[in-house]
Amino acid sequence: MNLTSLLLFLIIGGIAGWAASEMMRGRGLGLLGNIVVGIIGAVLGGWVLGALGIAFGGLIGSLLTAFLGAVLLLFLVGLIKRA
Repeated sequence: MNLTSLLLFLIIGGIAGWAASEMMRGRGLGLLGNIVVGIIGAVLGGWVLGALGIAFGGLIGSLLTAFLGAVLLLFLVGLIKRA
C-alpha cells in the first residue's frame, strides 16, 4: 500500500465514521474515533454486503460500504451498551 492509498483509506474511514456517528448519536467521536469506526465499518460493511451478494464499485461505493458498515457497528455497540 503506497502513501496515497493509505491517505485515501484514512480519509474514507474518517468521513464514513463521522457521518455514521452523526446519524446514530448526533455528535462526532473525534478524528481518531471516526477513523477507527469508519475502518472497522468498512470491513464489516464489505463482509455483510458481500454475504448478501451486493457490491459497490469506485470511490463512492467504498464510502457507501464503509458508511453502512459503520452505522451497523454503532448500532450493535449501542445494543451492547444497553444490555
